[in-house]
Amino acid sequence: MNDLLRSFVRALANAFHPRMLWLTFMPFAVATAGWGVVLWFFWQTLTGAATGWLDGWAFTSSMYRLFDSFGFSSLHSVIAPFLVVVMAIPLIVVTVLLLIATMSMPAVVKLLTRRQYATLEARRGGSWYGSLGHSVVTTVVCLVLLVVTLPLWLIPPFFALIPPLLWGWLTYRVMTYDALALHASADERRQIVRTARWPLFAIGIVSGLFGSLPTMLWAWSVWLLPLFPVVAAATIWIYAFILVFSALWFAHYCLHALERLRAGTTGVPALPVQS
Repeated sequence: MNDLLRSFVRALANAFHPRMLWLTFMPFAVATAGWGVVLWFFWQTLTGAATGWLDGWAFTSSMYRLFDSFGFSSLHSVIAPFLVVVMAIPLIVVTVLLLIATMSMPAVVKLLTRRQYATLEARRGGSWYGSLGHSVVTTVVCLVLLVVTLPLWLIPPFFALIPPLLWGWLTYRVMTYDALALHASADERRQIVRTARWPLFAIGIVSGLFGSLPTMLWAWSVWLLPLFPVVAAATIWIYAFILVFSALWFAHYCLHALERLRAGTTGVPALPVQS
């Protein structure tokens, strides 16, 4: 727990460094431009498809009658855009995560190395291509799990439990590889992931809970459709900032764990240096 809190405090202190704030801009710009184009050109198509899908459900008719009984008939036109936004959120967040893992995480690790881990030997157990492949495979698995568990999202309390768990697992798997790719050997990385699996998973879950906060802005942007592009851009930047903070948290925890492993103070034997 001390290592978790120590790495959290250090990550929080580093998150507002000008360099770190700049690192949120690159994935923000790419994700905003890419998804902005998709939503701009296909918004009517997507909302039309969502409307047709909703109209085929008896549950939707019951929900509309309930709205009418309370005098909220205007909500009929909001449901389809809201559904599109709800379905787009996981894809946008995953896009930002992959961009930060491939674009920002190496810079985060290099900055921390210069400032706090300068004596840590780089054994280069990972690569940029390895990171990309690992991230893509992990993301595909997470998206499959997301689709499989969708029916449970309608059942309390699963709708509040499943997203943080999935997001925590995805973040922990992606960020841990990138945090250790430069300095740890492949064997060291596997040993750290094995011995610190639950603390790393806890960091992922907390990061997932932080990442759920901007979802409220998405919901409000559906009610204020003329401001949707502005709110969407602001929300993507918030996601980027939270993920850069998560990258800092993972990097501090993993690099400190690597120092302890090489010093033989983790409770497990230190691995021999490979020639």
